[in-house]
Amino acid sequence: MVKQSPQHRKALETGRRRPRQEAVSTNPRKLPKAITPEETAWVKSMIVYEDADIFGFNKPSGLSSQGGRGGGHNLDDMMWAFARPNGKRPNLIHRLDRDTSGILLVAKTAPATSYLGKAMIRRAFAKTYLCVVSNPHNLPDKGVMEFPMRREELGREAYSRVCEADHPEAQAAKTAFEVLSRTDEVALVRCMPHTGRMHQIRVHLAHMGAPIAGDIRYGGALSLGGAGVKRLMLHALRLTFPHPNGSGEFTLSAPLHQDVVELCQALDLKVLE
Repeated sequence: MVKQSPQHRKALETGRRRPRQEAVSTNPRKLPKAITPEETAWVKSMIVYEDADIFGFNKPSGLSSQGGRGGGHNLDDMMWAFARPNGKRPNLIHRLDRDTSGILLVAKTAPATSYLGKAMIRRAFAKTYLCVVSNPHNLPDKGVMEFPMRREELGREAYSRVCEADHPEAQAAKTAFEVLSRTDEVALVRCMPHTGRMHQIRVHLAHMGAPIAGDIRYGGALSLGGAGVKRLMLHALRLTFPHPNGSGEFTLSAPLHQDVVELCQALDLKVLE
């Protein structure tokens, strides 16, 4: 038997008398943000679906999901436009890159947030994106891009890089793709990511030699076929997931934004979804 010193016994007794610490919340209460009537009207114009449990928003390019540059509002902040009298507000279930447009799922209640969060963890979500790429000769008609990736910090910016599978920071990354329409210079591509690494679709396509138009970070062109590219031509088209009301699998979709449609028309790409 190990003998305890008087000092040790005193420390144990003192420890037993300490009040039990409360668990640290993993979802701290968000502080309210002031949302103007104009901002309220703008965020409501993004709604493509609503029921008792969820919203579906068609996020524009240039609007951050959370955080954001310059301290301005983001879509998460704008959920205060839907706050209830008790101070609770809807919660984003996932995020899109600032410059990616398309469907974003938002839960209206705490039970829906919990249900969808657990579904995300068990990978019960299926995502479909559309993008315009250059150098289409580097892509077969369909295939799977399965290149491990790692995260890299350069100053205040974060990047993802394709790396060797045995790299100590390597993470598995898998993206299925299909070319829907192509010319000699450009292609419209549908992508279905099976994992959710940062900038996954952008990095995989750039690694194939067919970067997404407007993707300055990963070598995307700012002009295609004489047409200017004003932003990242990546759009989250569809999201399929189990509905929190227990009715089974449900799909939300967000129509292509006009700037993507106009670029496709200028480049003689057939807009197929």
